[in-house]
Amino acid sequence: MPEFGALALLPIAVILIVAVATRRTLFALLCGTVAGALILGGWGGFDVWVEYTGKALSNETAQWLLLIVALFGILMMLFEKSGIVTDFANWAERFVTSRRKSTVLTFLLSVVLFVDDYLNVLTTGTSMKQVTDRYRVPRTQLGAIMKMTAAPIAVLIPVSTWALFFSGLFEAQGVTVGGTGFGAYLQAIPFIFFGWAALAVALLMSIGWLPKLGVIKRDAIRAERDGDVFPLGTTDDERRAEGAALLAELKADDPDGSTAQRVATALATKADTDRTPQPWSFLIAMVVLVGVTILTNANVVAGTAAAIAVTLVLVLAQRRLSIRGVLDAALEGIESMLFVMVLTVLAFMVQEMNIALQLAEFVIQVTQPVLTPALLPAIVFAVCGVYAYATGSFWDLAAVITPVVLPLAIALGADPILAGAAVFSGAALGSTTCLYGDGIILASRSIGIKPLNLMLAILPYAGIAAGLSFVLYLVTGFVTA
Repeated sequence: MPEFGALALLPIAVILIVAVATRRTLFALLCGTVAGALILGGWGGFDVWVEYTGKALSNETAQWLLLIVALFGILMMLFEKSGIVTDFANWAERFVTSRRKSTVLTFLLSVVLFVDDYLNVLTTGTSMKQVTDRYRVPRTQLGAIMKMTAAPIAVLIPVSTWALFFSGLFEAQGVTVGGTGFGAYLQAIPFIFFGWAALAVALLMSIGWLPKLGVIKRDAIRAERDGDVFPLGTTDDERRAEGAALLAELKADDPDGSTAQRVATALATKADTDRTPQPWSFLIAMVVLVGVTILTNANVVAGTAAAIAVTLVLVLAQRRLSIRGVLDAALEGIESMLFVMVLTVLAFMVQEMNIALQLAEFVIQVTQPVLTPALLPAIVFAVCGVYAYATGSFWDLAAVITPVVLPLAIALGADPILAGAAVFSGAALGSTTCLYGDGIILASRSIGIKPLNLMLAILPYAGIAAGLSFVLYLVTGFVTA
């Protein structure tokens, strides 16, 4: 049994308890890192905390993510300050004439941006929140549709960043089809049940065929009544930061009770007084972002940098911003992401501490005695899902667990491709739900709400997809055993 045993669970428990009690994600993560430092260092806990701050900052994945966050902050602020994203939203509103169409468009845009889940949530949230706000769609519902689509679609499409990484894990363990790990991954895709189930739930949410549950139900009632699309507890300053003028417009009395009619009238009036909105600048930037990302083997940094370069040319050529305005927007974009950057560093500190506490080894040793060929896929999915949700480790989880699970599956006579698919499903479940995971942090930033609000909104729907996935792994495990 690992040295720290069940004590390794304490930092995660502290984070979850403090987050729910205070509704402050950053403070909860800070408390979790302090708990981990005290376990690892005792009276020398402060020195350990400083040491793991350095480890988090020197982590290559953390550095990559911080660079992406900074670049996206610049891109989003250039869109906002130049009016490019507003033009796109106003143009899209000419075709979106109902609440259902606004949520379906959100789902479709998330599917199209399959190449990477970071790119997905940042782009979809930035471009769609103005559209969905007009139809009183709660920000929590917008975020839930985005997040229930982002990682699941990325894990199912074989040319995404997720697929390329997980293919390498298959190959590293000698599990190949046609001589490659990519071939094995292609065979695993039908068995990544959480990806398929989550996409189905997101689609049903977007077309209104799935009842509103929990936080989203409460927020939807208030949004319809008052026009306030933000979660409870959102301050006036936070609302203003997200453009509360639109909310004030939506709070106006509506004698005939028809939100769509009022929106149509407002748009018609706007069309008469303003220039016709043009979506091309935004669409060109997005095509460049996605195209360069794909052409550079899913290099999101290169894609985002190329999109920034194209956007700079467009805003300067169209005289939307001056050179000084561009520089100010770039600095403001980085500043707007500082909170996300701090959260990211703390999240990676937690991951590094979990490695030192041997949390993965503890979980594996506790569950290994009950593993059989028939139960292996379902148990692997459940353990990986819970572990990923609790720790904020997704690709890291797969990198740690796959070298254990695949040889174990072979030794038990189980299908290693099915076992690998269960690992990848668990990673996608964690990315979709984890309070301090990078996916939730970035998605909440793009739509202007707190990570805790977004996580609580997602949990009931992710729970449905996870429950269905668990049953499917049970059935498939017994069929193939």
